Amino acid sequence: MNLSDRLTRTPRPFDPDRGAEVLEALPGLPPELRELVAGAAGCSPYLHGLIRREAAWLVEAVEAPEAALEAVLNGVPEVAPEALSAGLRQAKRRLALMVALADLGGVWALEEVTGWLTRLADAACEAALAAEVARAVRRGKLPASAAERRGGGLTLFAMGKMGAGELNYSSDIDLIALFDETALPEADFDEARAGLVRITRAAAKMLGEMTAEGYVFRTDLRLRPDASVMPVALSMGAAEQYYESVGRSWERAAWIKARPAAGDREAGERFIETLRPFIWRRHLDFAAIEDAHDIRQRIRDHKGLGGPLTLEEHDVKLGQGGIREIEFYVQTRQLIAGGRDPSLRVRGTVEGLGRLVAAGWIPQETAERLAAHYRAHREVEHRLQMLHDTQTHALPGSAEGFARLAAFMGREVGELRAELEARCREVSELTEGFFAPGATPPPPPLPDYAREIVARWPSYPALRSPRAGQIFRRLQPELLAALAGAAHPQEALGSFDAFLNGLPAGVQLFSLFDSNPELTHLIADIAGTAPALSRYLSANAGVLDAVIGGSFFAPWPGAAGLTELFSATLARGADYETVLDRARVLAKEWHFRVGVHHLRGLVTAEEAGAQYADIAEASLSALWPHVVAEFAAKHGSPPGRGAMALGMGSLGAGRLNAGSDLDLIVIYDAAGVEESEGRRPLPARTFYARLAQALVTAMTAPTAEGKLYEIDMRLRPSGRQGPVATALSAYKAYQAEEAWVWEHLALTRARAVAGEAELGAEIEAFREALLGRQADSAGIAREVAEMRARIAAARGAGALWDAKTGPGRLLDIELAAQMLGLMAGSAERTTAGQLEAGQAAGLIEPGEAEVLESAHRLFWRLQATGRLLTGGRPEPEELGEGGRRMLLRETAEDAMEDLEATMRARGAAAAEIIDALIARAGQT
Repeated sequence: MNLSDRLTRTPRPFDPDRGAEVLEALPGLPPELRELVAGAAGCSPYLHGLIRREAAWLVEAVEAPEAALEAVLNGVPEVAPEALSAGLRQAKRRLALMVALADLGGVWALEEVTGWLTRLADAACEAALAAEVARAVRRGKLPASAAERRGGGLTLFAMGKMGAGELNYSSDIDLIALFDETALPEADFDEARAGLVRITRAAAKMLGEMTAEGYVFRTDLRLRPDASVMPVALSMGAAEQYYESVGRSWERAAWIKARPAAGDREAGERFIETLRPFIWRRHLDFAAIEDAHDIRQRIRDHKGLGGPLTLEEHDVKLGQGGIREIEFYVQTRQLIAGGRDPSLRVRGTVEGLGRLVAAGWIPQETAERLAAHYRAHREVEHRLQMLHDTQTHALPGSAEGFARLAAFMGREVGELRAELEARCREVSELTEGFFAPGATPPPPPLPDYAREIVARWPSYPALRSPRAGQIFRRLQPELLAALAGAAHPQEALGSFDAFLNGLPAGVQLFSLFDSNPELTHLIADIAGTAPALSRYLSANAGVLDAVIGGSFFAPWPGAAGLTELFSATLARGADYETVLDRARVLAKEWHFRVGVHHLRGLVTAEEAGAQYADIAEASLSALWPHVVAEFAAKHGSPPGRGAMALGMGSLGAGRLNAGSDLDLIVIYDAAGVEESEGRRPLPARTFYARLAQALVTAMTAPTAEGKLYEIDMRLRPSGRQGPVATALSAYKAYQAEEAWVWEHLALTRARAVAGEAELGAEIEAFREALLGRQADSAGIAREVAEMRARIAAARGAGALWDAKTGPGRLLDIELAAQMLGLMAGSAERTTAGQLEAGQAAGLIEPGEAEVLESAHRLFWRLQATGRLLTGGRPEPEELGEGGRRMLLRETAEDAMEDLEATMRARGAAAAEIIDALIARAGQT
């Protein structure tokens, strides 16, 4: 459809003579467009020049503007390298001219205007980058490994408005250039990096340099990490490390809009996925409000934009009630809640407003008003930039300037000024309350001891930043009042003082309390009763979301109760994805509860281990029917008797730690049924193999709520080489006739944890019968001796604080207990039960069993505590004072030196007994 048929408005020529002049150069222009073109040229010197230069093209292009611009964009990749600079500039002139006329004539909405500008920027970046890569390859300036990947995985990320598809009419483009270092051999890295830096600079110069043909886009590369010292192109690994360690809130906000625009887009998408935890915090991020408020204030101070609203030279982007206010309003709310609600992870501002309404964060009316103001502001912004092709956002400073702008917009000056002022004031009113801090209530009267403590708080690390201090001052009165209401106020305040002094930073935690007053009372309660817990919470503030529920300190429901709770909650999921997310949320909350109770001494390490196992079993058991139903919807009901999951290792033994994976085997019984009966039937073996994989995916796939557990299935028959799901008959035959000794040792800990109960009972009966057979004690001992030797060769003796590996440590003791259980024909799963069975069979003396049990208990407590506090070994220097105290409490030792001595003594004694057990058994 031609342009003239869609006109809804026209500008008035501020300079009629200049408008008439361009019409003389356009004799073939349709009469309906003459007023539009005259108005554009009569108001904008820049458009006047474009129209004269592209007159011949314009006369034809207005007959089908969209098709004409598609041809412009499609022609960019076809331009010869030697003519690319001129070709890109011609494309920019033509697209800028048509976009201006369609915008001025009301033919295109804002999204179409900015969309065409963004598409040109994408095409230009791709063409410039490809040309410079090809040039570098021809000149031998890139190693072959980089040349093969069209630049070693180099990606240009569009940031800001280009990333969101919202480019201004005369916008700079903000780019970050990163390359995928994993695509390069290490030997080529330095050479490739130097080449990619040259390529990036050359591409930016091609786009931004002013020539006789004009320029394409002014290019800004300063949004990259640490731009003052980092090269213009850096590796994705280095960028990721930077963002994870020192990335700031404004950089998180910038990456909301980011997208790969040129180069290796697949590598770019992978990188954005790696940044997801940096951009989207898992928990509600209320500190983003303070960050945005501070950024707004700094911009205003730097640009001199404070004070009362005055239209003359008012900045419609950065000033009061401007475009940036609306963008910050949307982006800040996205940062707060986008980690928990993926629907908010969109790039566009108007789209973001709609998503916030749908998620219940803002009222519909507010979103509609802000969207209307945003569109109107952007229209004014574009008119300002069309005048002289300048990157400006300032309203005119003179009456003549306002008269020109009003003519350009087809408006009267007085009407335009009144509307601009009203819009800016309403935007400010709608957004300011969200960012402006609330009033601080007066502090309560304090006793002498409290005044002394409170007086030193400003010197603590967490309160040294002005921003943290500002938030905490708002929080402090209510916090002090809550502490004063504790059962032992002085002890509570002292504990909170230690908690506060131990915080390395306070902004995020204080913001969370500031936005959730109920948590202030919770931290007061914890500080008054459990200093170790308060320190834990200071390092894991986000998990406080899980503590708000009233059942946090209720008695443990047990495996059955927990499974019932999980099943009921998952049953309310609207779809499969929701079920997976709910399973993850539940597991994390209960997992955190166990950790908190263990830290506080409400449960022992042994009880915590059993509770972690209960959570894993509840997760598997409750998810299983949903996995089966989702799979059956495509392939039909499970053929035969169905399947079950057999927990192995620590899961089978019913004792996990805070960081445990789950060892599983899936066993099925097709009962002679060869194929399922669904829409897409599958052979029984294939059906169950894929069903097993679906279970693994349900547990391990990262959804919006993260992963549930890592799954290890290597204990199945034939390990990695065997089928993912094993037929019951094959499993029985293998275990009875082919299994290695180590597989029977593993079987001693096997336990049905999910799936068909009848099948699980049959497998348990088979397990008990198999383990009860006459054992070859000497053969078992020889195998165990060889296994210990292989473990020692592979893992070494183990570090002092490694509770798992080494002679007389957990792995060694558990292996010996399994050996005794197997020799005794016992079906006991726990180490204590297996030692008792060995003792009853006369394989180990009571005193020896007690030594092994004592050592196992000590090293389990070390292992459980270390995994909870550090995720690894409980190295004393990494634990901190609170962690060391917890470790001593758990092990009933008075000092770390005493604990170290006990570890050495019990480990050596246990190793000596295990050596003797194997030697005795080998002689039978």
